[in-house]
Amino acid sequence: MAENVLITGGAGFIGRQVTAELLRRGNRVRVLDCMLDQVHGGVARPEGLDPEAELIVADVRDGNAVANALKGVDSVVHLAAEVGVGQSMYEVERYTSANDVGTAVLFERLIDNPVRRVVTASSMSIYGEGLYRDADGNLIENAERGVIRDGQKVWDPLDAEGRPLMPIATPEWKRPSLASIYALNKYVQERTTHIMGAPYGIESVCLRLFNVYGPGQALSNPYTGVLAIFASRLLNGQQPMIFEDGEQRRDFVHVSDVARAFADALVLPQASGQTFNIGSGADRSVTEVAQSLARAMNKNDIAPEIVGKARIGDIRHCFCDTALAQEKLGFQARQDFEEGLAELAEWVQQQTAEDRVNQARAELEARGLVA
Repeated sequence: MAENVLITGGAGFIGRQVTAELLRRGNRVRVLDCMLDQVHGGVARPEGLDPEAELIVADVRDGNAVANALKGVDSVVHLAAEVGVGQSMYEVERYTSANDVGTAVLFERLIDNPVRRVVTASSMSIYGEGLYRDADGNLIENAERGVIRDGQKVWDPLDAEGRPLMPIATPEWKRPSLASIYALNKYVQERTTHIMGAPYGIESVCLRLFNVYGPGQALSNPYTGVLAIFASRLLNGQQPMIFEDGEQRRDFVHVSDVARAFADALVLPQASGQTFNIGSGADRSVTEVAQSLARAMNKNDIAPEIVGKARIGDIRHCFCDTALAQEKLGFQARQDFEEGLAELAEWVQQQTAEDRVNQARAELEARGLVA
């Protein structure tokens, strides 16, 4: 049945795709977005936001604006958030206010304007390190790594006897290990959604998104997704900058698949009260991804720069166990990675991007957040 859906943060990269997917399914969409300059570059309405969507330019912390946006709404997709692990480690008040207080304001206004269901965007960052298996076959949930060991850099987590741990796909039951302010914020958003939903008769769902990529990312925002950062560097003839040794492994999922997951999570009865991983189920090294993107952009001559330093709050390996989302949401990523990169590359070639990566790195280093 068609509904009136409010999407907070709906003018952003993921929000525009979710908007389009919900409109395709016959819903009416209202977007609340503060149009943050770091993300949107000062435009009044982003080019990729469907003209059928109503746009309210306001901050999610503005209770009156949120209350007005909720009028006549049947369900909510909550995407509004400051995004970026590195920046969260020094813009602590800004991130905590926008993410945690913003979510609190939304749910406080939902008390008087209840909806059928809220689906909130969470993040794989809440896991910290992913799940590992040790040499004896035991599962390790609390892997830690000492970056410097006997004067040498050891990027991978080791067990108590100094043996390397094997990374495996991370399921939803793994306990959170919050290694950054951003991760803490996203976990608070998750828990607020579930805690506030039940007492007020609002169904709640949270989606832990892995590395989302695709056309429409904010190329000039140095704290956005890693593929957008790499694309911005390559577009400007610069080397993609990779921290550590580049062998850290991640799960990259196309934004079209993510949009479908949100639309399904909004309606499927069995999703209520649940938290799901949303990823592709395939893992790749960051170096591999940078090289693949360079090929897709015909920039084979630009090799990535391996920095050999770690950022505080970064983790080594984390990739997605998709079993629960497959079982309850019927979710499976459809977009082939190489085809998705080709689509991204084609879109990027038509854009201009201000390369702010060195500036962002300098800010982190000045604060002692790179080791």
